[in-house]
Amino acid sequence: MTNYISAQNLTKSYGDFKALKDVSISIEKGQIVGLIGANGAGKTTMINAILGLTSFEGELSVMGYDPYTERNKLMKDVCFISDVATLPKWIKVSQVLQFVEGVHPKFNREKALGFLSGTSIPMDKKVAQLSKGMVVQLHLALIMAIDAKILVLDEPTLGLDILYRKTFYDQLLEDYFDEERTILITTHQVDEIENILTDVIFIREGEIMYNASMDDTLATWKVLDPSPEHVEAARSLNPYREMKSLGRVSFIYNNQDRDTLKEFGDVKRLSLSDLFVTLMSGE
Repeated sequence: MTNYISAQNLTKSYGDFKALKDVSISIEKGQIVGLIGANGAGKTTMINAILGLTSFEGELSVMGYDPYTERNKLMKDVCFISDVATLPKWIKVSQVLQFVEGVHPKFNREKALGFLSGTSIPMDKKVAQLSKGMVVQLHLALIMAIDAKILVLDEPTLGLDILYRKTFYDQLLEDYFDEERTILITTHQVDEIENILTDVIFIREGEIMYNASMDDTLATWKVLDPSPEHVEAARSLNPYREMKSLGRVSFIYNNQDRDTLKEFGDVKRLSLSDLFVTLMSGE
């Protein structure tokens, strides 16, 4: 496998405050990685470092480049969609295509037009006249028409309704992603993306708290809904966490045999959001 993003002891300080603390990660070609954390956890700082928007301590390589000192070279292979539309409000859709075609050597205008043909976005309208969903669609069409290796998405569907969110991720998988590309996503809508992720990283207070593939995550973390007569027996298996809801109790286990758990009740996979709460709660 080829490392597209590699960090060793990555640290970012603002005075006495450390937004990132000795972060070490490796993201490879062909991965779709979810970077999950609460507000202020360090997600945006890490993304800014990867995109070359901030200086840092430690080692960080993106596509073989130092992102801060070689950003011009790096951005030929990296695209970015943020939670706030960055397209000028005054520009028309047709002019956006013309502009990107003129400044990015890897932009394919015909491919962008092909993506836009499947939307209701009018070419003669200004960005200010488009809905938020249309702006996101336009941004995605521009990005998908650029032959980049890394796509960074920072809350890309924030404020969109569920239909637009689903369409966004469907297009991303069907029309953009392949084994030669890597996607890094941050979002608070964890359950909506867990089915497309290959790997997940949890970050808290600038530190990596969990870093694993989704296959390993699904294999090792399980939820047991025990029948009433088996609650105490299930509890004796030392669950990682106990949850109570509507008078019912459930147990979360790590590395517990599924067949053993099935003797006590129904065994289910643990959702990514419940795993995040479990690990971040400190229980």
